[in-house]
Amino acid sequence: MDWLRMSGARLRSLFRKQQLDGDLDAEIRAHLGMLTEENIRRGMNPVEARQAARREFGGIEQTKELHRDQRSIPFFDALLQDLRFAFRGLRKRSAFALVAILTLALGIGSTTAVFSVVDRILFRSLPYPHDDRLVSFGDKAPFEANEFVLGPDYVDWKKAQAPFESVTSLVPGGADCDLTEKNPVRLKCALVESTFLPTFGIQPFLGRNFTTDEDRPNAPRVALISYGLWRSRFASDRNLPGRTISLDGKPTVVVGILPQQFEMPNLGHDDILLPAALDGSTDRGPNARQIILRAFARLKPGITITQAAAAMEPLFQQSLNYVPPQFRHEVSFRVRSLRDRQIQDARVASWVLLGAVLAVLLVACTNVANLLLARATSRARELAVRTALGATRGRLVRQSLTESILLGMLGGLAGCWFAQLLLRLFVSIAPEGIPRLEQAKLDVRVLLFALGVSLLSGIFFGLASALRRPAPELLTGKENRATSRGMLRQVLVTAQIAVSLVLLAGAGLLLRSLWKLQTVALGMDTKSIITAGIDLAEYRYPDSTKQLAFFNLVEARLKQMPGVTSFALSDSLPPSGGMQATFLSSLEIPGHTKFSAGTGGMIGYRFVTPGYFPALGIPIVRGRGFREEDRAPAERPVILSETLAKKLFPNEEDPLGKFFRFGLQNDWRTIVGIAGDVKNNGLAAPADPEFYIPWKNEPAGYFRSSHLIVQSAINSDAVAKWIRSETAVVDPTVPVTIEVMKTRVEKLAQQPRFTAVLLFLFAGMGVLLAGIGIYGVVGFLVAQQTREIGIRIALGATSGSVLRMVLSNVARWTASGAALGLLGAWLSSRLLESLLFEVRAHDPLLLAAALFVLLAVAFFAAWVPARRAMAVDPMIALRYE
Repeated sequence: MDWLRMSGARLRSLFRKQQLDGDLDAEIRAHLGMLTEENIRRGMNPVEARQAARREFGGIEQTKELHRDQRSIPFFDALLQDLRFAFRGLRKRSAFALVAILTLALGIGSTTAVFSVVDRILFRSLPYPHDDRLVSFGDKAPFEANEFVLGPDYVDWKKAQAPFESVTSLVPGGADCDLTEKNPVRLKCALVESTFLPTFGIQPFLGRNFTTDEDRPNAPRVALISYGLWRSRFASDRNLPGRTISLDGKPTVVVGILPQQFEMPNLGHDDILLPAALDGSTDRGPNARQIILRAFARLKPGITITQAAAAMEPLFQQSLNYVPPQFRHEVSFRVRSLRDRQIQDARVASWVLLGAVLAVLLVACTNVANLLLARATSRARELAVRTALGATRGRLVRQSLTESILLGMLGGLAGCWFAQLLLRLFVSIAPEGIPRLEQAKLDVRVLLFALGVSLLSGIFFGLASALRRPAPELLTGKENRATSRGMLRQVLVTAQIAVSLVLLAGAGLLLRSLWKLQTVALGMDTKSIITAGIDLAEYRYPDSTKQLAFFNLVEARLKQMPGVTSFALSDSLPPSGGMQATFLSSLEIPGHTKFSAGTGGMIGYRFVTPGYFPALGIPIVRGRGFREEDRAPAERPVILSETLAKKLFPNEEDPLGKFFRFGLQNDWRTIVGIAGDVKNNGLAAPADPEFYIPWKNEPAGYFRSSHLIVQSAINSDAVAKWIRSETAVVDPTVPVTIEVMKTRVEKLAQQPRFTAVLLFLFAGMGVLLAGIGIYGVVGFLVAQQTREIGIRIALGATSGSVLRMVLSNVARWTASGAALGLLGAWLSSRLLESLLFEVRAHDPLLLAAALFVLLAVAFFAAWVPARRAMAVDPMIALRYE
């Protein structure tokens, strides 16, 4: 325990140095006084007595140093000395310190901001215990991006599975539900099993989970509500569990409150969890209602995803026996981690952005390394003197690294402030769909990352100047031209140019792709179009007759709205998907063989009113559009898109007048027209084949949701107000979601725009820092060669030859950096292929444009100090010599 006591005393002494030094001085004076008095008693006079006392006591300063070493920790003591020296040095050269700190702030701040975003996507644990064991599993088919399980298969698999500790499911899409108490409100409800929370390791914040008995058909209605809804709607009432609320007009008991950090595995924003109440049916007959589920599971300890997939494969093969033989080759089984399911396409963009900011950080560090090398050159004689006075090489390296690490830490502090600004920018321009972006903040984990980056950056850019060996001949007053260090500075600038070119090339590819995406032909006109989405509550409108009656009333009122050019109703709206669909193999045309080589892919269809095509400017290329009389019950017209018409009639056969039916329907429909293709699945995907059916009561229709389409030259806010008021006249409880079609389309390009803008921003930072680096190095070389340039001019050199001499050096660095950058851009562009639209990853024109921009910046950065070299006065230079 003595060593603990001594260590504590030494640590405390670091913060009481002035007091302890005063005590030591007083003790030494007391000792000298006693020795002096003793010598006086022996007969010496006072002067001789004091001199004898000093000789007997020994070296006072040596004694003080020995005492300080004994009472403190030498390493920390020396570190504090180095820090004080570094602070003094930076204060004396405030311009140098400011440039270095701002440069580092750009690099460290950008890296910290992007890390705070991608950390939650790529690295940070999901908000579930043992999240690495959570998986999603099910069938994978070409018509669906995520895996799914049919109800009967799920029942069989859940009973027979072996690799999972627990299994659960939810109904995809959930359902809108109305809280029909005082002040009714439309909420988002998710249908989940009673095993849902236990599988994810979640305990309710208040109350309890569903029981098995409550998760059955016709069981009493119960609900779990989100923490946010509990706070906003129920004023954080801790007595809420056990109370009954009115949900969709039915009494529902709230059994629990979800925790604040609860997150749905599909990243949905649901307000209420309701029991899925699966009936456990395994009926796979033609008339059976097979529900589609999203299945999740927790792996048993020690079981990998590959092992789980292999264990489930026999069950999947058994399920394939119920799939028509021609479809089986299109379906596969997949098990993947929950993280992979959540982030999907965001993984590539996250790595690209993280790589880009690390490149910016590298450019910033090389810039500061060049600054420190230049400063070390100016301090070369000082370091030589220190070496001559006994300073060891290790001591000088430590002092230099202390200064560079201090710069790194100060740059890190400024970088955290810059990171906060960047985070606000990210959130303001970010589209929906980036996982957990709203959670990004500078928390402890991110700040520790910033601290680590600051320390590593300080060591990295400080090594070159720290390892510099002082030349002894500097003590004689001679100048030592450190050619090797000059070469190192040029190598660093070459690296900056190469990295900046890679960033510029990548940004150019993404910007070009974004431009292509924004100018892609949609097949429709989005100008002056306002849309209104309406979802009817099932408990108020339980059947299609009541649903159609509501929309017919709304249609009749809105058609009389002043200033309306065209009006239409549709059950879905391009260009963002979400339409009803059937398989190509289900389509039937008399005299034509049905597609039998598989499903043939999905064919979408919409129920639309006659005004749909004029309102959206979709051309009818052949035949006619719908008329009002086509909405009569006896009429069965259909309109095909061009792509579908080519699929069904590949030999230039005229489709008009031919009959057509799909699915399990018995009625034949007459093809009356061919419409132009329209983008239905986003901007990047090709136009999908589809067909159109008149808006009227049909078995295949789904009329609970509808989109009103209004074309009007009147201000969109006035039109929106009119739509809301007219809808409220029909039913004031129905919520209406207004959206301008142009805004709807622009949202589809938001995610690629976000990635392109950020990469362009970081590329701009890299080019700016590279330009500053070139300017600094050329300026330093010009200052070093002032006498040489003066002599050349005195001997007859022209300004042009001096300019060529300076720029030829820059040309060598730039050419080397450009060559490395072109190679790096060529190799790294393949990483961007999945983010590009109609742009080649190896586009020579974009590479040439990026190279031209970089060369222009390099030339301009070198031109300013080169002009200064041309203006050197030879008399001043020779007098200095």
